[in-house]
Formats: sequence, structure tokens, C-alpha cells
Amino acid sequence: MPPTTTAPRPYGRAGHHRLAFLPPLCAVALLSATAVPAAGAGPGSPVVRTEQGLVRGVSHDSYTAFDGIPYAAPPTGPLRWRAPVPAAAWHGVRDATKPASRCVQMPTPGAGGGAGAVAGSEDCLYLDVTVPTAKPAAAAKKRPVLVWMHGGAFLGGSGSDYSAERLAVQGDAIVVTVNYRLGIFGYFGHSGLGAAPPFGLADQQAALRWVRANAARFGGDPGSVTLFGESAGALSICAHLTSPTAAGLFRRAVLQSGSCLTSFPRGALAPGTPAYEPFAAQADVQTSGAEAARQLGCTEGGRDEVLACLRGQSTDRLATAQLMQSFNRPAFGNALLPVAPAQALTAGRFHRLPVILGTNHDEMRMFVGLSLAAFPIRTEDDYRARLAEAFGAAAPAVEARYPAAHHPSPALAWAAVLSDRSFTCTTLAAGRAIAAHAPGLPLYGYEFSDTDAPVLAGLPANPGFAYGAAHGFEIPFLFTSFPTERPLSDGQRALSDRMVGYWTNFARTGNPNSTGAPLWPALRASSPYAPSVQSLAPGQGGIHPVDAYSAHACSFWDRLSQ
Repeated sequence: MPPTTTAPRPYGRAGHHRLAFLPPLCAVALLSATAVPAAGAGPGSPVVRTEQGLVRGVSHDSYTAFDGIPYAAPPTGPLRWRAPVPAAAWHGVRDATKPASRCVQMPTPGAGGGAGAVAGSEDCLYLDVTVPTAKPAAAAKKRPVLVWMHGGAFLGGSGSDYSAERLAVQGDAIVVTVNYRLGIFGYFGHSGLGAAPPFGLADQQAALRWVRANAARFGGDPGSVTLFGESAGALSICAHLTSPTAAGLFRRAVLQSGSCLTSFPRGALAPGTPAYEPFAAQADVQTSGAEAARQLGCTEGGRDEVLACLRGQSTDRLATAQLMQSFNRPAFGNALLPVAPAQALTAGRFHRLPVILGTNHDEMRMFVGLSLAAFPIRTEDDYRARLAEAFGAAAPAVEARYPAAHHPSPALAWAAVLSDRSFTCTTLAAGRAIAAHAPGLPLYGYEFSDTDAPVLAGLPANPGFAYGAAHGFEIPFLFTSFPTERPLSDGQRALSDRMVGYWTNFARTGNPNSTGAPLWPALRASSPYAPSVQSLAPGQGGIHPVDAYSAHACSFWDRLSQ
């Protein structure tokens, strides 16, 4: 895999049934076509009236799915690079039995699209709703609502990649999965657009407004909405936690493998890749937009003429790898994100609501494993070269703390360095910032620690390099739609059931604990380094509090960052 000349794109899942975080692997083939209105409703085809009109879903044994419901108008033509507007009303009954198209993204190599082919559509602002078939225990009580924001480096993925029936049925909850604009279509900036919001994040807030308006129609409680997501989805939630325009749109949050303080050092994904911060200043995004306009030949005339030229470009001309990868960092310095989320969080400028945040024990093994064929780390000299690029003068200190001899291989030593520095310790620091400014807030941390978790499909096999509990490996424990090298074992299925219980009880009450489950202690402001992060692993005693701060050398990384 060749190095990229743009900033690394490390976050989240991208593509249907496949991990895809590095730029050449950032998307997959198009899913089924956009839903269209259809008349009538037969047996097993329940109909719900939304604010825009009737939708017909499909019933399964234990749940009902309503797929491909528009929550905003297609952001095409004059609506390209504008904040989302409500979807138009329709007459009759709209078919909601198939997912809508995913948002435009580059296909994964080998997915059938070929080099440079485009997957998806700009007409993609749809969501899917999964509802348990059984009546709630209390007939008059509305169910909690969980809204999932997918990962994919802000470049790929789709809400319909995530089958939510396990969460919905076992957790007795309504689950909504959302599409949002990606790449240049979601995060483009230009001086002609002024301080426009990051359009992909604005889409997510529009989806939350739709949920607030329509949740009760599906049996959900609009006052009990939990926003949860993984990787780029978790970064999105960080943004909404610090966004003034998200006030009142959700009541609880779960951030999986991503926080307001997540970052990557130089060379983290491959030699030559620069340091990565997930959010960018508006002026920097506008500078990139001016260069994109120059490349597209849209520089003549005033602001309106330039924007008309840009909006007149074909989808294919915009959805190149280079242009897509140039715009996958949401901008701050606008009404949606006035300041960088990291700055807002550490200053205490965030919404006070219950939060779960956590990471996987071996996060970076996924990223390192993807790149080993192109950039092997076979020897201690290879390892030292990567340390020198990432940490400069501090490299000897990092090597002393993480000697290659203490790990099964130099490559696994490198993955351990990055897992601790970029994920675990930054997430714990984000938790400390929340606890410091809101000491009474319900706050919980976790570490997914199943080192024998099934490997997700699409990851290369590297001899001597075990993936362990890598980035994204907890997702099949919550959703049923991700194929792995093998199914969950009985012990892993029991862990899955427990995780579903924790997640949905948190959505219901703001506390993941329930009768019969191992106690999950809260993070406390008075003892931020206490062993209070819940380790999630299968087997007897696999779920228990751990001192992740000490286990991942966070005091070392805290000193190094000062």
C-alpha cells in the first residue's frame, strides 16, 4: 500500500462488511437503490405515519425494520454544500423495506468498482429504524432510542451496514442508524461559503431533529435519545457534545474508540504520513477548497460564479481519491463548532449529560496490520526508525518504556506504543476533563479486552501478528452484520449479551448497571486514576474493573505531552 501525501485518515469503519481506514480502502460498492413511494400495505408490512408521510416497513419474527427513510432533502444541485433542509412530504405509502444508497465514497479495491470508480449517491440522507415486535413491558411507556453514527474516516461507510436487531430486541429499544455526507461532499470549505458548518455533522444533527420529531410514532421516547458511535462516529459525538447547535438533541452519549483528544503522531499509519488531528480550522479547510476549485477550473468571476461552477461539477469529477481525502476533517470556527472540540472539552464547554467512553485493548493492531505488507517492521532497527519519525528526540525514552524485546515482535511493540499514546490515554484524559468540569455527571469508562475476538473480514493475515482486541473488533458484539473469520463462541456470545445489556440499560437510565450484571463503577473526579474502567472480556471473571491508566503507561504519555 503506497503512502499517502495527505493527512492520515485513521478513524472508523468504511464500507459494507469490511474494515477500511487507510485512504485506498475507504469505501465499498453501492448498496440498493433509493426507496421510492409505493402504495398499499399487506400483512406483515406495518405502516407508520411520519411527519413527512406514511412509510411501510417489513416485519420479522422479533423486530420490524423501516429502512431508507429520508430525514433531509437530497443535497444535490443548488443544495450541494448547504446545510440540510427537511425532506419534502409525500403522498401515499412510501416503501421502507430496503436501505437507501450510501453516500458517495470510493470503493474498496476488489469490490467490483475498479480503480477510481465511484460508489454511492449524493442523494443519500436517509436513516433506518429498527423496532422490537414485542409490546413493551409497560404498555404506556415509550422505549429508549439509540441513534448510531457509523465510522469510516469521514470518507466511507453507511448506516445500513449495521444490523441493529440484537440491540433492539434484547435491549427493548428503538435503534436508528444514519447516513451522512462524506469526503468532499460533507467537509468541503471555501471562502465563498463563508463560515459554513461541516455539512456531514450538520446532517447528523438534522437526523437527530428528525428522531426528536418522529420517535414517538415508532414507540420511542423522544426525551430519551442516546447518541452512540465508533471511531469517526465517536469523533462526531465528541463534536456534538461541544456544539451549541446540538443542545437538546440527545440525552446520553457513548463514544467507542474515539474522543475529543484523540490524535496520531507523525508516521503512525505509514512512513511519511503527517501528524493527524481529527478537526481542522475553518481557514485551513477554505485554503484546501480554493486549491480544489483551482484544480477543477472554477476560479473565474465572483463568489456566486465560482460556487455555481463548483456545484455544476459532476459527482464523478469530485469523488476522486485525492479530492475526497483532502476533505475528511470537520472544520471548527463556525456556528456548529465555534472552537476545536479538544479545546472546548478541556475548557468545560460541553453539554452536561451521561457519557460512556472507551477503547479496545489493542486498537492500533488493526492499522498496523493493514500496512505491514507495504511497510514491514521486521527488526528493532525498523522499529527505531518508526519511533524516531513519530517522536523525534523523545524516541529513546519511548523505546526504553516499550522495548521491542518485551513484545512478541517489533511490529507488535509499535502497535502497543500507538494504542496507548493515541487511543487509551487520550480517551482517559478526555474522561478526566469531563469529570473535572462536571464531577456529578454519570461517567463510565470501558476497555474491550477480548484478545481472542474474531478477526473482521477483509484484514490481511500477517504471520506472527495477532490482532487481539483491535480497532472495531467490539462491533460484532453489538451488531449482527459484520462477518468475521469465525462466529462468536458461546463465551463471546455471553459477553455480547452483557454488552448489549450495558449499552441499552445506559440508554434507558443513564447507568449501564442492572441486577445480576457485574458492577460497572463510575469514573470519579476525585480519583481519576483509580481502577474504575470496566474490562469487557469473555469467560468467568472477564468483566471487572481495571486500572487502564497504569496498564497503558498513561503517566508516561502525560509527562511526554507536557
